[in-house]
Amino acid sequence: MADGSVVIVGGTQGLGRRLAELYAERDRDVLITGRDRARAEEVAAEIGGRTRGAALDLAEPTAIAGCFSDSGPIDHLVLSAIERDVNTVREYDIERAVRLATLKLVGYTEVVHCLHAQMHDRSSVLLYGGLAKDRPYPGSTTVTAVNGAVTTMIRTMALELAPIRVNAIHPGIVGDSPYWEGNEAAVEATKARTPTGRLATMDDVANASVFLLENESVNGVNLPVDGGWVMT
Repeated sequence: MADGSVVIVGGTQGLGRRLAELYAERDRDVLITGRDRARAEEVAAEIGGRTRGAALDLAEPTAIAGCFSDSGPIDHLVLSAIERDVNTVREYDIERAVRLATLKLVGYTEVVHCLHAQMHDRSSVLLYGGLAKDRPYPGSTTVTAVNGAVTTMIRTMALELAPIRVNAIHPGIVGDSPYWEGNEAAVEATKARTPTGRLATMDDVANASVFLLENESVNGVNLPVDGGWVMT
């Protein structure tokens, strides 16, 4: 087993937390980040094992370099943090749009910039996008744009960081995600248009993430995890 840690930016909730739990169950050193240090440390204690928490706000990229002073060698780096911005062209909120674009484009890249020297030839990076890149909806103006950008970011990173591998995962609606609780209409409508007849689960996304992180022949891949929803 490799000696480095698994760093999950955005690991205090949702899909990032589920992936952190999976690696903690495998007795790996895991570092999770969230915007609030106390909350990150609380979640790390809940996850247990050798999990630690740290504070990091991707929307403030000039402060990122000082957040990883004690992270040590890294086997896998995961960038799963996201903010859901409902922002239309007709009613455009510039402040929200700039924050999301900064978080996911500049912030993601700056984290990789700060940590790549702590990786080794068999390390890997995983960026989280989303299927709004293929299935825009009213209010997804910025979300669709930044998730589309993720598909190209991994290609340049894979070339520039070689032999470190860089991939992206693009989940569809995740049926058991807390975000979708109380929105049964959207969940059922999407399920009806999904060829598998079921929605992806948090475990589905976590297991697909492990595959992208650990399979040493997978590089520069944008993987949808949606049961075939984008085909319909």
